[in-house]
Amino acid sequence: MAIFQKVRYTDRNESGIDERLCDRMSGCTLCPRMCEADRENGKTGFCGETGEIRAARAALHMWEEPVISGTRGSGTVFFSGCTLGCVFCQNHEISAEGVGKPVTVERLGEIFRELIRQGAHNINLVTPGHFAPWVARALEPALPVPVVCNTGGYETVESVEAWRGYIDIWLADLKYVSSSLSAELSSAPDYFAQAKPAIEAMMAQAGHPVFDSEGILQKGVILRHLALPGHVDDSFAVLDQMAAWNDADPGCFLPSVMSQYTPFYKAAEH
Repeated sequence: MAIFQKVRYTDRNESGIDERLCDRMSGCTLCPRMCEADRENGKTGFCGETGEIRAARAALHMWEEPVISGTRGSGTVFFSGCTLGCVFCQNHEISAEGVGKPVTVERLGEIFRELIRQGAHNINLVTPGHFAPWVARALEPALPVPVVCNTGGYETVESVEAWRGYIDIWLADLKYVSSSLSAELSSAPDYFAQAKPAIEAMMAQAGHPVFDSEGILQKGVILRHLALPGHVDDSFAVLDQMAAWNDADPGCFLPSVMSQYTPFYKAAEH
């Protein structure tokens, strides 16, 4: 399970994330870009980040899906950088323009616990994948609330499996089916080819949705789709794929179709 070739981790066990397996290769393969940047030694990957964790915001977030935000909020941490290149990104200052501050593994763990003390229903990791080995360390020891991985869906099956035992809820986008559309708008012609098996791995890992007595999600998968103006045919293709998953295993995820598209960032150029 080599998601970061120089240092890769075993599944969570009694020894924790610091029980590591090493091999002879170096270079980052945390995401489908497989850029092989030597991020541990200060090189920058496609995501725009080195091996130093950077985050732009940590706060209680009231505007996620109601089963995530509940009445007290979701303890959300926005990580800098991104493995996609969405031209319409609403968080482009964070994902593409370098906004964020360095944070150590130890401090990140403290932030998680501070958010829990403030009443967070869960800890919500926004685009953590390119920092996965370090974020996983910050999740030790296990938190008393569910952990949410808020992802654009552009993941490898290996990366999903590497989170096993750390992530309770997958809050994932399924942005596109069309390879030409994903190439134009997210610089990822292989988006659907990567996202489909990754999402299937998420559903197999998390299982059917489980709620607590307050109706707050404790485990499971939420699939988001943002409808894009002028691309209704691809949105229907996305919904057809969601329907196929539900037909095969009824209730295997919660759908969330979003309509808040806003022409931010470089959208006007497309």
